[in-house]
Amino acid sequence: MAVKFYKSENQIPLEMHKVRMVQKLSLLPVEERLKKIQEAGNNTFLLQNKDVYLDMLTDSGVNAMSDLQFAAMFQADDSYAGSATFLRVKDAVKEVFGTDNVLPVHQGRAAENILAETYVTEGKVALMNFHFTTTKAHVTRCGGTVEELIDPKGLLAQSDDPFKGDFNLANLRSRINKIGAENVAFVRVEAGTNLIGGQPVSLENMLAVTDICHDAGVMSVLDASLLQDNIYFMKTREARCKYMDVKDIYHLLADHFDVIYFSARKLGFAKGGIITSKDAKYTREMMAFIPLYEGFLTYGGIDVRTMEAMAQGLYESLDMEYINQGPEFINYLARELNDYGVPVILPAGGLGCHLNAGAFVPDMPHNEYPAGAVATALYIAGGIRGMERGTLSEQRNPDGSEPFAELELMRLAVPRRVFTLSQLKYVADRVKWLWDNRSLIGGLEWVEEPSVLRFFFGRLKEKGYWQEQLAEKFRKDFGDSL
Repeated sequence: MAVKFYKSENQIPLEMHKVRMVQKLSLLPVEERLKKIQEAGNNTFLLQNKDVYLDMLTDSGVNAMSDLQFAAMFQADDSYAGSATFLRVKDAVKEVFGTDNVLPVHQGRAAENILAETYVTEGKVALMNFHFTTTKAHVTRCGGTVEELIDPKGLLAQSDDPFKGDFNLANLRSRINKIGAENVAFVRVEAGTNLIGGQPVSLENMLAVTDICHDAGVMSVLDASLLQDNIYFMKTREARCKYMDVKDIYHLLADHFDVIYFSARKLGFAKGGIITSKDAKYTREMMAFIPLYEGFLTYGGIDVRTMEAMAQGLYESLDMEYINQGPEFINYLARELNDYGVPVILPAGGLGCHLNAGAFVPDMPHNEYPAGAVATALYIAGGIRGMERGTLSEQRNPDGSEPFAELELMRLAVPRRVFTLSQLKYVADRVKWLWDNRSLIGGLEWVEEPSVLRFFFGRLKEKGYWQEQLAEKFRKDFGDSL
């Protein structure tokens, strides 16, 4: 697994690739950063990338592609139907998951839309270890509700538990029995629970969930978008998996889950998405929605060059020297910050390093959006674009009341094969400075609040003038430095 260094104090992740193409970055002066975040409505999604030094907003669609992925794009077959490119995608899915039935979609949330349109009707319940923003939005749009059955250990900011994304199995059984199997749209396992820190789910727990579903006659669904990270954690944290081949784990999961979907913007280092199953019944039930929402069954709203890159990326998702790059670099950043005394989610999960924003500003009420405030503060402090994963990422209840997030997190995504170790050290340094000056961080309030997925394009303003004070303190401490 990880390469050990001779000197114990130098245990750092090792890049298993070399750089062959670069993209120029810019780091604006702190006064400009203050201006840009305010012009963006204190929403990191609305920053222009040219004004960002390190883009840690997401790991979706921003991973570095390999030389073989770029090469594969040149053999794309530009045809509407019967495309050889689609057949190569099918072959890749067959190799990785062992499944024959494949529906292409343009990204993961498109797959969620197809699932919701097919299986969610008024009053149906979708049971999940934890929701994701778009998943919940699709379910509720179709008249259903989402219930979270995460094991309570998953909501602890720091613990020794290696699989904080596990379902509470007892609660899953009792909930199905109480509401009736006929009222359950599906049970969804998110491999690498995004909103609680990318925390993995054990193989044992996943298989137990599918056993419960099969016994009850309920459809089981695996969101495999972060599965490659999750498999890394299975291989390194779960005794059963230590000597299992990576492909064997993929195949075992596909043998047990009724439906698997994923965003290839994460799994496979490319773009696009896939819905797959061993049982053609599910494909037949969903396929009519593909031409309606995505495109023909052989391209699903994805251009064929992207599909070729996705196919090659799926093969690469079997290679531990590729899939370890995200988790090991995330773990390094989390350990660095923890050593500095900065509150982070531990153990580190996949996708990114998550700051415990609630601990940054413990006295700030949820409706002043602590995680969003910390995200804007970090951009001011270092030109680093993270993402709010707290109350701001929730959606209001039908009566207009606001549900508060279980955890107020600020995510620093670590796209795979993108950042260097020196850049992560810079991130750790600027976060440490912000932690030492956390008393200056104030709250946010709405200026424009969309009714759906508000965190994507809503606009807020600072309460008071705390951002100006933070910029002034930066200039005092760092002098002429950017």
